[in-house]
Amino acid sequence: MPLRRILTGLHRAWTAALVLALVLATGALAATSPAAAAGTTLKAAAEANGRYFGTALEGGDLGAPGETAVAAAQFDMLTPANEMKWDTIEPSPGAYNFGPGDRIVQFAKSHGMRVRGHNLVWQNQLPSWAANLPLNQVRSAMESHITAEATHYKGQVYAWDVINEPFNGDGSYVQDVFYRAMGEGYFADALRTAHAADPGAKLYINDYNIEGVNAKSDALYRLARSLLAQGVPLGGIGLESHFVLGQVPADLQANIQRFANLGLDVAVTELDDRIQLPASGAALQQQAADYAAVVKACTAVSRCVGVSQWGVDDAHSWIPGTFPGTGAATMYDGNDQPKPAYYAALSALGGSTPGGGGSTTGALRAVGAGKCLDVPNASTTAGTQVQIYSCWGGTNQTWTRTSAGELSVYDGGSRMCLDASGQGAANGTKVVVWSCNGQANQQWHLNADGTVTGAQSGLCLDVSGTSTADGALVQLWTCGGGRNQQWTLG
Repeated sequence: MPLRRILTGLHRAWTAALVLALVLATGALAATSPAAAAGTTLKAAAEANGRYFGTALEGGDLGAPGETAVAAAQFDMLTPANEMKWDTIEPSPGAYNFGPGDRIVQFAKSHGMRVRGHNLVWQNQLPSWAANLPLNQVRSAMESHITAEATHYKGQVYAWDVINEPFNGDGSYVQDVFYRAMGEGYFADALRTAHAADPGAKLYINDYNIEGVNAKSDALYRLARSLLAQGVPLGGIGLESHFVLGQVPADLQANIQRFANLGLDVAVTELDDRIQLPASGAALQQQAADYAAVVKACTAVSRCVGVSQWGVDDAHSWIPGTFPGTGAATMYDGNDQPKPAYYAALSALGGSTPGGGGSTTGALRAVGAGKCLDVPNASTTAGTQVQIYSCWGGTNQTWTRTSAGELSVYDGGSRMCLDASGQGAANGTKVVVWSCNGQANQQWHLNADGTVTGAQSGLCLDVSGTSTADGALVQLWTCGGGRNQQWTLG
């Protein structure tokens, strides 16, 4: 669980204007707003699956228009990142501050989102007065805090993370003030107190590094089984799922299933997947595979009720400030453009990205010819004119749509961009590959009618002579609606 994004300085000021999300449209590529990204949304696909897809916001995020637009369009569950934690809610004994949490709840209500209450009992972000109480006063203080907060939000919260991060990595209990005062009994007491105050909410224990079967998740499994045997109203287990790229455990689904077999709901509560910066194209594809694996593991278990990403976009993620040198951990980049992980998650939910691609990386297919945009002989020579050729999946036929509006090919030091030769804006201008430079003649609009137009020229990507032959060259031409000017990505 991130500590107030490691308290300060991690929440970056919003500096970018809301950028339109570029995605696939039916049989073609489309430029759309985040609300219509990929022809559907994460929340719509999840709801069709009987689940939710959520995110987290803190108070400062409400002033970031790009971030909140994506949050409202894509997610249907909202977790307050910090505003319901003890140090905010009860900074001094009996003095409650519900205003920050209320603002997050109001945002959720105004956008048709449910709320996940987070959290009631945790050893971190605990005010010093509570952390230093005489042990014989801890139970009373804990019960009073839970009762006041859960009562205030009664009926407004879908679920509560009643107890947060109670285990060490080896499966032993964290020796916090609650455990020192009450031993293992504090779990049952906290859950019963929360249930009495808000009987309609599902009550969770939430922790990190419990996604696979290991000593920590084994300890939680034993605790959950014991609590249920005592009749304690434990309703679910939250898997935080703060992953490192490529390290989603292979037994994630099996672990979810064993908790579900106890009669508990399971939720992925704080998903992100950090990458060593700068993030390469290969890393973003691995991240997409990681997100897909998590979503598929959840949807394979009937009692896995939903997935929440921790935060909306890379610009507001807690990761860079906490794990220096890493970042790019969410499905949206710093300009609120969807990344490959977005399309992978959407596809794994059973949502469709019209055109079938489900990714911003893949073959760029000429609709009329049924062939792929191709760099002849996999050339890396600047100025090589592109062609169409039978699709075979090579790196010289694999294009990535970037947040800067480029269509790039290859990776690393060989990376090149689709380019209007000589910054030409006349019919017949050659379309070539060139070193990526960010200029307007390397920026492309992917349109709802299937055309791909140059940002500088407004002309269409065109297969010369309407040819369908291998080796037919690609140029710019006035858009005329022909099939030799229609393309799909993926």
